[in-house]
This record gives sequence, C-alpha cells and structure tokens, in this order.
Amino acid sequence: ETFETLIRLAENYTSTLFCNGDKNMAAEATTCVQEFFTDVGLFIFGTDVSTEEFVNRFFDTLFPVVYNHVINPGLTDISLEYAECLRMARKDIRPFGDVPKKAIGEMGKSLLASRIFLQALNLGIEVINTTDHLHFSKDCSRALLRMQYCPHCQGLTLSKPCMGYCLNVIRGCLANMGEVDLHWRGYIQSLEELSSTMSGTYDIEHVLLNFRSLVNDALVQARINGPELSEQVNKACGPPVRKPTQSPACSYDQNKDNQGLKMFPRDSEETLANRRKEFISHLRLYRAFYGGLTDQLCGNELAAADGLPCWNGEDVVRRY
Repeated sequence: ETFETLIRLAENYTSTLFCNGDKNMAAEATTCVQEFFTDVGLFIFGTDVSTEEFVNRFFDTLFPVVYNHVINPGLTDISLEYAECLRMARKDIRPFGDVPKKAIGEMGKSLLASRIFLQALNLGIEVINTTDHLHFSKDCSRALLRMQYCPHCQGLTLSKPCMGYCLNVIRGCLANMGEVDLHWRGYIQSLEELSSTMSGTYDIEHVLLNFRSLVNDALVQARINGPELSEQVNKACGPPVRKPTQSPACSYDQNKDNQGLKMFPRDSEETLANRRKEFISHLRLYRAFYGGLTDQLCGNELAAADGLPCWNGEDVVRRY
C-alpha cells in the first residue's frame, strides 16, 4: 500500500509540471505520465516489463506533444501519422539530450531493488504460512500424549513436564523447523542487506518524486534547442502536417493537485525508507524464531519452572 501511495503521489506531482505550464499540452502530457506510472507499478509488483522499454516509450510519446506545443506550435494539432513519425525518430533526433538515458539508469536501479524487496516479503509470507500448519507424526503424537496427559491417569492434573523432558519431546516434533532455522536467518540477513542498499540512487522515493525534475530538464532542453530540432524533424519527417482539431485545455483537477502536493513535504517519519527500516528492526527480533521455538514453547508455556516437582514421563520427580 505504501508503494502504491508513493506511485500515485509521484504521478500527480509530475503531472502538475504540465498543468502549471502550457495548458494546451497538459491533457496529452498527463496521459503520457499516467501510462508511465502504470508501467512503474506493473514492474514493481512483478509484471514482466522492461524499465528501459517503458522509459523510452514515455519519451517517445512525449516528443510529439512537446514538438506540437513547444518546438513548433501551430493553430491546430499535428496529424496522427506525423506524430507517429516523430515517435519513431525521437531516439535519433535526441530532443531531450541525455535525460532519457539518465532516467533509465535511475529507474532501473531503484525499481529493481524495490521489486526484489517486495518479492522477498512475499517469500517470507509463504514460509510463515507453510510452517503455520504442522502435521505431527504418530511418534510425536504419542510422545506429546505421554508428556501432557499421562500424569492425569495418576491424578496428577496440576503437574507439568520437566524442562529437559519437554525440550527432548518438542525438539523431536519440531525437527523440520530446525531445518528451516538456518535458511530463515539467512533470509532475514539478506533482507537487511537489501534494505540497506535501497538508498541514494536506489531510493525509490527519491527517484520517483525526482522524475518531475528530469522531465522538466527534458522540456527545457527541447525548448532551448527548438530551431535546431525543427530542422532535424523536417529532414526526418518533412514539414509538419496538421489536422483541423485543437488540443483540449488542461483537464487536470487543480484541487486534487493541491491536495496531492500538500502530501509532498511529508514528515520524515512517514517516508518509505523509515517505514522499511522500522519493519526490518522488528523482523530482526525474530531472527532466531524457528531455532528457538522449542525453548519458547517449553519455557513460556509447557514445562515446569526449575526447582519445582515435574513429570518425567513416568512419575513426578524433583529433578529430571
């Protein structure tokens, strides 16, 4: 949910770049932005899409919009065929300079780390759900019966098993859990290491919210190099072919904008990085969960405290 909220916030924040500028290009540009952040979400949540592909698709789709409204504005829009030619020519013309390449680098690193992190969390849930339902062997069931209920046959309803006896029985029943322990410790250590690398260029929060700045740099570069770009476009696609319809004005909800931007300077405690660190610190407490399960069960619930009379499987004794 936190990732989804961040993606929506970054989308709104990027869209305001166009609504706060040229109103005529806003409707088309915000559609490009929406499609881009939809791809971001699909990638993070596991869909087989390429970051390089959807970043390039965004700038390919943006170029005709920028050409039509910034580089070579006219009274009417360019035709769909001409817009397609511009999309195809964008990589060769390079109207946005190195911005697309920079965006691919930043997105590739941060989105992949976040995708792996979410996949790792799902793996952890799967492990917990799988080990939440144990099927005991007949030998284990007999040993548990002997440990907990056989003293009742002698009227010893208040006696508890001796600690050593309890540990032996429960360890036998939870032998498979012991095998999980080493892998579980390694899993948590890997999560810690992955979480610690999700900063700087890998910090998805910084990268997604900074995408607006990259797009702005791209627009500035296109505007500055407008005359030169027009010549290149004429060579690649010919003079602009226009159709007799105008672009709709900005349809973006300004009130929604303002509400979204109020969220932007959030309290540092609410950042994704801090939530992740808090989660990892809680998870660290359960590093030895599977290995220490036997001691937990016997020490907290099943066995008698040291020094008290206890059941050893045959009789009540003062010492096991």
